[in-house]
Amino acid sequence: MKVVAIAGSIVGSKTKTAIQYATDQLLDKYPDAEVTLLDLAEYDMQFSDGRNYLDYQGDTKKVTETIMEADALLIGTPIFQASIPGSLKNIFDLLPVGGLEGKVASMIVTAGSQRHYLIPEQQLKPILGYMKAQIVQSYVYIEDVDFYRKEITNDDVKFRIERLVEDTMTLARTYQRILEEKEAEYDF
Repeated sequence: MKVVAIAGSIVGSKTKTAIQYATDQLLDKYPDAEVTLLDLAEYDMQFSDGRNYLDYQGDTKKVTETIMEADALLIGTPIFQASIPGSLKNIFDLLPVGGLEGKVASMIVTAGSQRHYLIPEQQLKPILGYMKAQIVQSYVYIEDVDFYRKEITNDDVKFRIERLVEDTMTLARTYQRILEEKEAEYDF
């Protein structure tokens, strides 16, 4: 099973720290999974201009192909100005409309305060649903006070991330079995 973790911002460290922790949990608890961490800060991404994702070159092509080949996505995003960052939205814009069909998606959200806890519900889940992802309903919301020097200091946050990783993998494996059973019904 291919799992792609996305640090969906090109600035800051909190989202990357949280996604790295989740990636470490995936590698530790699911050694059979092929895990890739895409930190958007490390890539030179082109803006979407409506072309097919296969028509882009360089980092843009690499990132979009990696996402399209995934079975599960663990999406990390900060909240900036009561919204997801443009770098993450650009990733969704680069992919085809149904590009997340057959993929399980979960979310880790970092924010400066409690005030933005509904942004994933109002912005990210609708995008993922429109793109036909199977969404893990609960997500991890982390505030600035839960970090210190690029480390998560709140044990409850760590527990919630571990639980999200478990829920993501459980849903991904279950969904994969359902698809295999459905495909087995066809006799060719």
